[in-house]
Amino acid sequence: MSLMLSVSGCRGVVGQTLTPEVAARFAGSFGGWLRERAGGRPVTVVIGRDGRAGGEMVRAAAVAGLTGAGCSVVDLGIAMTPTVAVMTDQVGRTVGQAGGEAGLVAGMVLTASHNPQQWNGLKCLLADGLATDPFGSAACAPPARFANEIIERFKAGKPGLAGWEHLGAVCPDDSGVEEHVDRVLAAMQEAGLSDDPSRLGEGLRIAVDSVNGSGILGARLLLEALGCEEILHLGVEDSGIFPHPPEPTRENLSLPGGLCDAVAEAEFDVGFAQDPDADRLALVDGSGRYVGEEYTLALGAMALLESAAIDGKTAVRAPVLATNLSTSRMLDDVAAKYGGRVVRTAVGEANVVEAMKREGALAGGEGNGGLIWPRVTFVRDSLSAMALTVWLLSERGGGAGEKRTLAGLVDGLPSYAIEKRKVDLASRADADVAVEKVAKGFGGKYKVDRQDGAWVDLADRRSWLHVRASNTEPIMRLIAEAPTAGEASALLDEAAGLIAG
Repeated sequence: MSLMLSVSGCRGVVGQTLTPEVAARFAGSFGGWLRERAGGRPVTVVIGRDGRAGGEMVRAAAVAGLTGAGCSVVDLGIAMTPTVAVMTDQVGRTVGQAGGEAGLVAGMVLTASHNPQQWNGLKCLLADGLATDPFGSAACAPPARFANEIIERFKAGKPGLAGWEHLGAVCPDDSGVEEHVDRVLAAMQEAGLSDDPSRLGEGLRIAVDSVNGSGILGARLLLEALGCEEILHLGVEDSGIFPHPPEPTRENLSLPGGLCDAVAEAEFDVGFAQDPDADRLALVDGSGRYVGEEYTLALGAMALLESAAIDGKTAVRAPVLATNLSTSRMLDDVAAKYGGRVVRTAVGEANVVEAMKREGALAGGEGNGGLIWPRVTFVRDSLSAMALTVWLLSERGGGAGEKRTLAGLVDGLPSYAIEKRKVDLASRADADVAVEKVAKGFGGKYKVDRQDGAWVDLADRRSWLHVRASNTEPIMRLIAEAPTAGEASALLDEAAGLIAG
């Protein structure tokens, strides 16, 4: 397995492809790129790590690389990915308010997201446009053109090291999680969801699985701040060892003694499952049924749109939502109910955020449990998703005097099935041929979006098909959504036949 380099930074297996030298060189390359961009202004980078065992080595190497490139570092310690983004914005506002020649502020998260225990990585964040954003949010993954510049600098071995007199300093900061929770609560009030968020959780019993990752403290503080009646918290050891495979999938959360069992046995109202860096959230309903990640974004958007419609509010007009091409059509259904529309982008958080900023989107995200609420941050955020789900269930929120169930909300949405397959390719060049075959085969009758492979909108069948080359493997990914699993599988068969023909 080689080192993975993408718009999200670098990721590899510790001790094999991700070594101290690699981590320091990548961080130094990012730092050197930032210093050139700053044009002589000081540069500060906010960093945090996802808590997995072995992460201290990556942190030490990253700090060495950044300070060696002349950047000062604000070290949050163990922190959620969205917390690093929130604090990058906060430090940026502080620097901007200090007067004089404002410095450049960026962020770096040391995480391999949902990857297994032996993996780790470094993810870059930029905070362009902070001064002009209406919510004071900006930090996000860099657009592809900037990510490629950083990667090329890393490959060329030119980190841009500073002399002894220009080395950066390190400042620890443990205020990140409180700042993040406060920002979510303030967003609830500013958006008109609640005048008193501290009472939204009354009567709600909630179970959380933080998989021994960075979301432990943030999830607890948020749910306590929302006034939840009871909180059962799984995966809260400080060992950094994942108690089960860390991706919040049906298979992993349904293991004996896991979150699904815990919710069902104690009759909790809802179960929340975070991944190690807490930017994704999966849902379990009160019966212990795995609802999944595709519903997280749809329900979060529903909360924001529904709250704006209550009592004739007109704060949101013709709302825009943004997501990638491989996310469920449920989001389109939710948007249509409130007169909104959905903008779809190529796969990748950076692409979604770029569209959100361009369109002034109310919310956005991806179907992997990643909700992005700009009032809080332009990064996928499990805490925002938790808060909006609590609002939907609360009798003091969306329930309007009556507590609602997650099962009722989920069953009230149009039902779809998503099926996924892989097709092996002899080479990456074969991907272009396969995509062209699919586009030509469906193009005569259906709309085909070509911004990321071929995305076919079969609107009359309430279905879509997405065929694209993997960014990391010599395979073609085939994803289809339809009202039933059988229809989705049939659509994949049709696409596979075109590729083979």
